[in-house]
Amino acid sequence: MSLLELAVTNVRCIEAAQLTIPPGLTLIWGANGSGKTSLLEAIFLLGRGRSFRTRNNDRLIRRGQDHLRVVGRVQRAAEQIDTIGFEVTPAGVSARVAGRSTQSLAELSQAFAVQVIEPGIHKLVEEGGHRRRRWMDWAVFHVEPPFVETWVRYTRALKQRNAALRSQPALAHAWDAEVARLGEQIAESRRVFLDQLQPYWQETVTALTGLDVQLHYVRGWHAETPLLEALAASRPRDEARHLTHSGPHRADVTVRTEGRPAREVLSRGQQKLVAVAMTVAQLKLLRALSGTAPTLLLDDPAAELDGAHLQRFIEQVLRLQSQLIVTSLTSESRLFGSPDATFNVAQGRVQHV
Repeated sequence: MSLLELAVTNVRCIEAAQLTIPPGLTLIWGANGSGKTSLLEAIFLLGRGRSFRTRNNDRLIRRGQDHLRVVGRVQRAAEQIDTIGFEVTPAGVSARVAGRSTQSLAELSQAFAVQVIEPGIHKLVEEGGHRRRRWMDWAVFHVEPPFVETWVRYTRALKQRNAALRSQPALAHAWDAEVARLGEQIAESRRVFLDQLQPYWQETVTALTGLDVQLHYVRGWHAETPLLEALAASRPRDEARHLTHSGPHRADVTVRTEGRPAREVLSRGQQKLVAVAMTVAQLKLLRALSGTAPTLLLDDPAAELDGAHLQRFIEQVLRLQSQLIVTSLTSESRLFGSPDATFNVAQGRVQHV
């Protein structure tokens, strides 16, 4: 899977840009603030429906404009090329895949597999479970295609239950069976993924850090209790707070070392390496299980890594054999070899070099 062409309109400082992207290595260089990362955000939008820098898509719209648009042509298989479009307008967010409007932005993940390693990746270890749930679910989407529909249906049922808790608490239990059935399926899919990930995780985290770091799945309710029973037991608390407290929406992947949360033990640089290992191990597993080699975006990959760790990182990334799109301050960057295409970004203008 690879991105062939990209057209960007009104994404941050970029008014308009069109790029033809090779399947190998693309280098995007320019000064800080020139718009390099904005291009990566645009690519990420095509496969995720959101940015990796903000949860508010409206903030991505170029100042003075009322919309943004990103269109890409993606090669999904040897003979299959699809067009993906993503747009944010005053009416909301919309996306199209192969000429068809999507029912959920989750469909973008199946149409275009894209992952990013950027300077803020340490937040995957440092911050709350929502980031690790997204990390986990994105991979499950690709190794188990029906998971997308299950996840969408669960999210809708959960919203209905929460709405009932706010307006008619006594009727919220009507949604318990559906939430429990779908929630159990999601939890099992996630558990299987994390079990399958373990050998790739151990290999990668050892290669990158030399540390003994464990990943454990916490499903979001007591391990020995069926979700239907957990929902019934938490009903008084749910009704009091108008919120569902048990379910896979509360799941997490704990990251621990020396018997303690990694964020309490490791330095910022070590947290970054552990988060990179989580991402690289995930991509190794996807390739092994589904043959998918996602496009990998690398934003300033040398930041905060010393020479030895940077070299290990480069070796691990090259082993993925993914399409790479890399940003740098200089056109001379050769961390991953000679680029197949080079683009310069200056004051929001993109030029092929």
